[in-house]
This record gives sequence, C-alpha cells and structure tokens, in this order.
Amino acid sequence: MAAATAAPRYALESPHRMSTSFASFASFNQSIVEEFRANGGKVGGPFEGADLLLLTTTGARSGAEHTVPLGYVRHGDDLLIVGSAGGADHHPAWYHNLLAHPMVRVEVGTEEFGAIAVPAEGARRDALFEHVVRAAPGYADYQAKTGRVIPVVVLERSQPEAEAELPPAANLAEKLVEIHRWLRSQLRHVRAETDAYFAARASHQGPGDPPGPGLGLQIRQHCLAFCESLEFHHTSEDKGMFPALAEQHPHLRDAIDRLREEHRTVERIKGELLALLADIGTASPERFRAELDRMAEELTAHLDYEERSLIPILAEIPFPPVVPQH
Repeated sequence: MAAATAAPRYALESPHRMSTSFASFASFNQSIVEEFRANGGKVGGPFEGADLLLLTTTGARSGAEHTVPLGYVRHGDDLLIVGSAGGADHHPAWYHNLLAHPMVRVEVGTEEFGAIAVPAEGARRDALFEHVVRAAPGYADYQAKTGRVIPVVVLERSQPEAEAELPPAANLAEKLVEIHRWLRSQLRHVRAETDAYFAARASHQGPGDPPGPGLGLQIRQHCLAFCESLEFHHTSEDKGMFPALAEQHPHLRDAIDRLREEHRTVERIKGELLALLADIGTASPERFRAELDRMAEELTAHLDYEERSLIPILAEIPFPPVVPQH
C-alpha cells in the first residue's frame, strides 16, 4: 500500500473493524470482489488507489472456496499479505484456511495465478513485517492492539513465470508431462528445504545440545501443497483417464493396473508424511526425511513408468478434449 494511507485501508478481512453484522460484512466484501473483477483490479470508494488483490482459499473445514480482498505489499518477486484482522486477538479465517490448504489462487489487476501460501517465521517474519510497515505504517498500529504475533504470509507463484510463458499443451501427453514436471520440481523443492534445515541445525548443534526445533512452516506448507496436488492428480487419473484408456485400449490394462497399485503405495507414504506434519512443533525431522526419500524414490519411478507406458497413446488425444458437436 502507499505509505500515506491510513490504517483502516490496509485490511478488509475482519468484521470486528466494522459496526455491521457478519452477513453485511460478507456482502460488502463481495461487492469489492465484483468491482475488482469488473474494473481490471481497480476499486473506488475508501479503497481507491489501494494495492488490493483477491485471495481465494479452500475452507479448512468446509472445503468450499472463499474469496477475500486483501491489501498486499511487494517484496521482490513475491507478494506479502498480513493477517491483521484489524488488530483483533485472533487470526482471520483466510489464514486458517491456507494453513490447511496452502494452494491458493491470487488475482492482481487483470492477472490470475496459482500460489503457495507460506507464513514467515522468526527473524524472517520480523524482517518482512518491518518491510510491510515501511510501505503501510498502519499495520504497526494493528500489531500494537493485540498480543498475538500478526502473521506475514508470502504468496509464492506455484508456476515460475518462465514456465507460464511456455505454449499451452496441445495433447494429453504434453499435459501429463507438464503436470509431472511440476510435481518433480515441488518434490525437489521440499527435499532441498529439508536438507537446508538439517544443515542449519547441524551448524548450531554441539554434541551435548538438544535436538533442536521441529520442522518449520515453510517445509510444512510446501509439503502440504505437493501432497494435495499429487492427490488431485492421481484421483483424476483413477476416476477419469484410466477407465477411458482401459476401455479404448485394452492392451494398456496391465500397465494401468500397475499404475493404480502404485497410486495406492504413494498414497500410503503420503499419509505417513501428513501424519508427521500434523504436529509441526514435535515432528521428527529424521523420520520425515526418511519418509520423504522413500516417497521420492517411489514417485519418480512411478512417473517414469507412466510416461513410458502412456505417452504414445496420449499424444494422439487433443487437449483440451474436443467436445462433439450435436
């Protein structure tokens, strides 16, 4: 936000800031969302000229999508949003949603993209909050009103801009490779973060020192995002692509049966990873790393086999699918 704006312009997420009912606040938010989309990301009234984005999260309990307008501050290539809730003593609902489901959708101006929402921790959170306050001083007022540490969330593009500029997939083979490329990159990302965590812990730990803290939020969010994307991909294959291929290409049935079995293996390992992450403060990094290595080995072999088995057939199927005209 521009540094000159007053504190009430920085956040739209808290009904406690307004003498209205929750239903009225939701209606107000919806009017901002509609105006934003109708005018290429610009709104008038009290938020005219403000840096606003639309954040769509998946409900932690309901599983339904929720879109809220939020102020943001740029930090390099990333966008920062702040869980101020107007200085209330609880985090806003959208923050709880993104902790449960890190994959979010972001709209800025006329651009829309997927992102992974990663709350900053410790010294990094403090440095980013200082950066936010320099751009939007009102957030300091919100922090002064509450004893909770107001979260700063980094919105990381789930697809690098260079990859976003690649031509769209022309057939199902290219789409499959695109999805697999993303899954492999996210797995490498999580493994690199885990290795960095172990290296940092080793550099600060002597022979008699305690084992150190559990896994960090950054690893947790990236792991959850990867696991959710993997589950969606495998479910889509099991319910859609695989039955159609087995019916139209009977010679692929053995390969598809093997792929389904591998899905179950990967799902079991994923469940063990998520169980470790359920309590971020006490998760065992050593066990997590062992499970992650096991998943990486199983998943890499699975993706390689799927590509060898299915790409020749999938290359003949256009994407998006052609809908017959009646």
